[in-house]
Amino acid sequence: MGEWRTDPTFAMCRALVDGAELSSFAGGPYDVRAVVAAMRPEAKDGFLLDEVPWEHFPRGDRVREAVHLLHTGNSPVRTGAGVVGGMCADDMRAAAVLAVPFLIRIAADTRHPYRTGALAEVSSPARARYFGVASRDELLLHRGGTQYDDLHDDYDDYGVEVTGYPAGWSVAAARAAITADTTFLQPLLDDPDAEIRIHAAYALATTADPDHTARAAFRTRLAAEQAPIVRAGLVLAIAEATRSHPHPSATAWMRERWRDGTRAPEVRLAAAIGWLCLTDEPAPDDLRAAVDHLATDERAHAMEALPWMALAGGTGETGLRRCVRTMLHPEQPEPDDDPWALLH
Repeated sequence: MGEWRTDPTFAMCRALVDGAELSSFAGGPYDVRAVVAAMRPEAKDGFLLDEVPWEHFPRGDRVREAVHLLHTGNSPVRTGAGVVGGMCADDMRAAAVLAVPFLIRIAADTRHPYRTGALAEVSSPARARYFGVASRDELLLHRGGTQYDDLHDDYDDYGVEVTGYPAGWSVAAARAAITADTTFLQPLLDDPDAEIRIHAAYALATTADPDHTARAAFRTRLAAEQAPIVRAGLVLAIAEATRSHPHPSATAWMRERWRDGTRAPEVRLAAAIGWLCLTDEPAPDDLRAAVDHLATDERAHAMEALPWMALAGGTGETGLRRCVRTMLHPEQPEPDDDPWALLH
């Protein structure tokens, strides 16, 4: 991160620390929301990477090189799309956001060898805090109460990234980039590859969707979907989209699905979690009984195929297990998370 300290954006972050108003930088060359909004469609479609001011943001040159290598097929996902996920994990999203339109186009290219990995990283910058988060209040919440539509809003909800950059700006820009390219993402809900369908839903769940277009697309796909794990992912996507843009009947819709014993267990579990995240009502006894019965170890591991669950877990428990414990059995002790467990 040392080279980033010589970047002009670092001076902006230092100025903020010294008391400058964030609004004074809104819309300027170091506001990633403004940069994303100014990207020409021709630049995105043609992968004209030199038109993007990568150098304005922490480790931007690294992200640009990763996008270039991934686009040309000369890099495996680990050093291509994985760079975006890695930077988000390190709490540096600003430059990663600039990759989002290009990752979407790679994912939409059915001939590209790394399209699945590219799609898996599309929405990483759009979720400011999601590793190990499994509570009712936060699991499906990818933004705070602030509406990230105005360049002059104050985004204190998310604080700052590790570099000092305003995290809310990165999240807003990522969601705007995804929203602008829904025409590329929505057809992927019908892709022959189940993993593509899951990650398309995961990305579309972060869109600005006041007209409920994305949620309608999830419902349409759900009616045709045969794979239980994908159906579960679509239910979680509907819940996440509803969390951002409430709909009066959504909570009742979720309740119907976790109560319906004819539906796949994965779908019932996803609906139960969705219902818990959409309401403050105490969990009823029949929900607790259904979840405790359905959430077997085998099913918990199978549901790690859903990014919501994979990212909610820790080294000591699966995402489903953590959700069940946190949401329904808070009295149970949290298992020790050993960061070195995978190296033993």
